[in-house]
Amino acid sequence: MKSLNRSIIMNLIRTHSPISRAEIAKKAKLTPPTVTNIVNELLREDLILEGKTGVSKGGRKPILLTINKDSRFVFGVDVGAREVRVALTNLDAELVCHKRSSLPQGFNKEELMDTIKGIIQDVLDENLVERSRILGIGIGMHGIVDHEKGIAVYAPNFGLSDIRLKEELENTFSYPVKVENDARAMALGELWFGNGREKENVVVVNVGIGIGAGVIFNGRLYHGEHGIAGEIGHTIIDLNGRKCACGNYGCLQTVAGSSRIRQKAIEEMSLGRKSLVEELSEGDPDRIDGELVHRAAEQGDSLAEEVFEQTGRFLGLGIMNLINFVNPERVIIGGGVSKAGRFIMEPVKEVVETRALTDKARTTEIMASKLGDQGTITGAATLILAQLFDYHIS
Repeated sequence: MKSLNRSIIMNLIRTHSPISRAEIAKKAKLTPPTVTNIVNELLREDLILEGKTGVSKGGRKPILLTINKDSRFVFGVDVGAREVRVALTNLDAELVCHKRSSLPQGFNKEELMDTIKGIIQDVLDENLVERSRILGIGIGMHGIVDHEKGIAVYAPNFGLSDIRLKEELENTFSYPVKVENDARAMALGELWFGNGREKENVVVVNVGIGIGAGVIFNGRLYHGEHGIAGEIGHTIIDLNGRKCACGNYGCLQTVAGSSRIRQKAIEEMSLGRKSLVEELSEGDPDRIDGELVHRAAEQGDSLAEEVFEQTGRFLGLGIMNLINFVNPERVIIGGGVSKAGRFIMEPVKEVVETRALTDKARTTEIMASKLGDQGTITGAATLILAQLFDYHIS
C-alpha cells in the first residue's frame, strides 16, 4: 500500500507541479499524515524539491513541491532497422546524451546484442552521471515483443527471433530492463510528453520501413491477448500484392512503408517517367530513399508528389480502418515517412474525411508526432519512468 501511495503522490507532483501537500492529499484522497510521511521520504531521496510558497487559504502559506528532474536518469534505446540509438535522459525525458551505432550487414542475434551493449557501455564510460542514479534501461524494438518477459519474439526486418533482450542486458549491466514494441513505446512517449497528453484514447502510428501502431485505451497501453495489438502494418490490403517481410502478401507496409516510396519512384522512372529524383540521385538508384523523394516533391516534381499521394492514400485506408475499429480521440503519425508533411498528411486526411464510417469518425483529429525522430527513444525511456511514476503500469 505504501508503494502504491508513493507512486500516486509522485505522479501527482509530476502532472500538477508545483503542488502543495494539502492539494496532494485532496486529489489522492489520502490523509495529511500519510502524504507528509511519503513526501518527507521523497525529499530525503532527493526525488522531489520544495520550492516557492503558494497562496494561503488561511494559516501558513503552503510550500509547493516539484519533481527534481535531474536527480535520476534512465536509458532509452531505439533498435531501428539500420541502427541502434541510445539516449540517457533525466526524469523529464530531456536528453543528457545521445549516441547511435550502425548495424552490420546480415547481423545475427549475438552481433545485435553486442551493438546494443557496446553503445550503452560507451555512454556509461563517459561518466556523465553517477551510475547509482540510473534507474534502468527501456528498449523500443520493432516486430512482435513479449513485453512481460522482455523478449523480441520475432523481428521481421531482421529475420531474427527469440532475442532475449531483458535477460542479457540485466545480466550485463545490473539495471532493470523493460522491452516494448517500438510503436507502443512511441505511443507511451506521446502520451506522456507529446501530442497525446491529456487524452485517454489515442492511436500512434509509426511509419518507417515497417508500420506499427500503439493503442492507448483508457490511458493505458493496449497489448492484446498475445501482444500483437496494433500490428496495422500487417493488415492485408491486397490479397494479390507483394510479399511482406512477415511472409504474407499485400500487407499495408508493402504499399505504404518507406521502402515502397523508393521502389515506386524507381519503377516509374524505369518506364520512362522524367523526374528530379534521377537528377538528385545522380542516376544512382542506390541513393534513392524517402528523404530524397521528399526533396524532389518539395521542388514541385510531379512524380515524387504522386508517389507520396499514393502512399498517403494507402496509409489513410489503414488509419480509417483503425478509426472504425478503435474509435480514438486522436491519431498521431510518427516515424520517417511522417517527415513528408503535407505530401503524406493531406491524402491521409482526405481518405478518412470521405470514407470513415460516421460524420464524427470523419472528423477524428489526425496530426504529426510532436516528438519526431525522438519518438521511440523517448517512449523507451518512458517505460522506465513509468515504473517510478505510474502505479498502473504492467
